[in-house]
This record gives sequence, C-alpha cells and structure tokens, in this order.
Amino acid sequence: MLNALPNIDPGCIDVPDIDRLRASPSAHRPRILLLYGSLRERSYSRFLTQEAELLLNAFGAETRIFDPTGLPLPDGAEVAHPKVQELRDLSLWSEGQVWTSPERHGAMSAVMKAQIDWIPLSVGAVRPTQGRTLAVMQVSGGSQSFNAVNQMRVLGRWMRMVTIPNQSSVAKAFQQFDEAGRMKPSSYYDRVVDVMEELVKFTLLTRDVSTYLTDRYSERKESAEALMERVNLSAAT
Repeated sequence: MLNALPNIDPGCIDVPDIDRLRASPSAHRPRILLLYGSLRERSYSRFLTQEAELLLNAFGAETRIFDPTGLPLPDGAEVAHPKVQELRDLSLWSEGQVWTSPERHGAMSAVMKAQIDWIPLSVGAVRPTQGRTLAVMQVSGGSQSFNAVNQMRVLGRWMRMVTIPNQSSVAKAFQQFDEAGRMKPSSYYDRVVDVMEELVKFTLLTRDVSTYLTDRYSERKESAEALMERVNLSAAT
C-alpha cells in the first residue's frame, strides 16, 4: 500500500497498532491540575474550581489548584520567576487539567489567558501539555454563554491536549453558590459532576498511551532528516 503513496517516507511510517494501546495501567491516582481565571475575593471561577476538586477527589484523582495571585504578565518577568516555575512544574506533574474562566467582554479573562501563555508548547524535547486531558468550564454573570469555553477549546487543541467532549457553562453564577462558596444543587451542578467524571475516565484511558497517541509522522521525519544532516556534516569534516 505504501507504494501508492510516493510522497511518504516509509522509514518514518508507524502503522497504528491496537496492541500498543494496551499498556499496563499506572497504579497511582490520576493527577489533575486545576486553573481558574479571577483574582476577586469572591471569585465564582475559583468556587467552581474548588467544587470540581472535591468531585475529582471523590472520583479518585489527586489534585492541585494553582493560585494565579502574583503571576506576572507573559513576558513581564523571566521564566525563573517563582510563580512561573510553580505553574510549569504543576503542568509537567499533571496528567489532566481543568481550566475555569469567567467570561469577560465575551471572552476568557486575562488572568486565565496569562496562565495558559506561561505554559510553553515545548521546552527542548519536553512538551508540558501534549497528550494531557483537558476539561473546560466557565462562569457568567448573565445568561448562559459558551464564548470562554470555546476559546479554551481552541487553546487546548493548540497545546496538543486531549480536550474531553463535555463542558460546563454556569449562567448567573452569583445565584449558584451559597455564602460559603459551595455550589447549590441544580442542573448546572449535575453538569459539573458529568464533566469531572468524564475527565477522570478519559485520563485513565489515555495517560499510559499518551506518548504513542501523540507520536507523529511529520516529527519523526523531521528528526530523521536532522539526524541525517548531522551525519553528513560530520562526514564532511
């Protein structure tokens, strides 16, 4: 069959094999990082994130919530900044992530975007987000909207993450949480349960084969060409 595809380098082809998707399951709990997009004292995106953490823990996950307080604007500090390093280390630690943003001016918040922008697509040969699962949620002050979750889905794809099909958008968030910041029973709460349950399932399904799932022909070909170039340069000298 490869003979009919003259533009393909056969040495870089890896025909998908279902047996390579049957890895031995990891024994540790799924590791989920949660990010939220507001610095307000009464932050509904933080409340929703904390509610999600409780659910994730109930579903057997190990969780970390990153506090964006003190995180500099992208390019406003060196990558050695303690908050930047904390965020990047947590991203590497995670096997899945939850991004929760308020909707501001019809978009995700600057606080949310700044966190995502500080996580690089690659650091040398390491990709801090590639192959990790992602769930997206948003809160709105008015009627239900999906602008923020749609934007975060685009970013998740750009960061090479496995964004789960389900999502949560909580309208009139000020009505959905009590004085203690706990979410009230509602169809919105039920959807959050759905999303966290689905995230854990997808993380369990993909975490042990994420390297294989994200191994690409184009990158193998590029690496092979770079290796050949180095070999030729070495031979010439």
